[in-house]
Amino acid sequence: MKFIQNYIGGELLPPDSGKYLDNIDPSRGKVYSYIPDSEKSDIDKAVLAAEKAFPAWANTPKEERSDLMLKIASLIEARLPEFAEAESLDNGKPVSLASHVDIPRAVSNFKFFATAILHFASESHSMENLGINYTLRKPIGIVGCISPWNLPLYLFTWKIAPALAAGNCVVAKPSEITPMTAFLLSEICIEAGLPAGVLNIVHGLGQKVGDAISRDPKIKAISFTGGTQTGETIAKIAAPMFKKLSLELGG
Repeated sequence: MKFIQNYIGGELLPPDSGKYLDNIDPSRGKVYSYIPDSEKSDIDKAVLAAEKAFPAWANTPKEERSDLMLKIASLIEARLPEFAEAESLDNGKPVSLASHVDIPRAVSNFKFFATAILHFASESHSMENLGINYTLRKPIGIVGCISPWNLPLYLFTWKIAPALAAGNCVVAKPSEITPMTAFLLSEICIEAGLPAGVLNIVHGLGQKVGDAISRDPKIKAISFTGGTQTGETIAKIAAPMFKKLSLELGG
């Protein structure tokens, strides 16, 4: 049995609790691996790692950030059959679907945002003789990303890639139902040489890990896709803290 690990500060680590949750193959109804039953302390470590990494990452030239993200995309693409098999086993969808949609789109997500940062332009507006208004794009800090079970790597990378491209650091939680490709992404990031703490992936239950992400004052923005009730809970917690929110809700 495989034990999935958290990815914190550039390392694969067990949860502080020492406890694991069953990861079930839905096609057979059998446990085939175990995921960390993480708690607030694991999020605290991830936020600290992201906080340490942020100054250097935010000031890394966009060309270097782009190159690293393109390398991640290339490494995922090189292991596409493995990722597709893992997505199928974890999620229950056909391997052919994961091979032609989910994993290629995850690769495209990294490629798209890696190249987008090289080509954007800002508009300016003259105020006659008073001055000029212009848009200044800069990273805001640590971003929390919480993704659903139905398109595990596809939507996970859709959240992570733009945040990293913009120079933010990320604390991310994949669905506890479909965690395997997020774990494989951890291995890819280590292989690609992504600086420690730039991306942190913490596995576990929403009421523990997701709640800790929503409440942490150092996390400045949250992107969530999932159920309406959970989204409402996140909004009630995060909105009074003036966090930037992106919520895609359904069900």
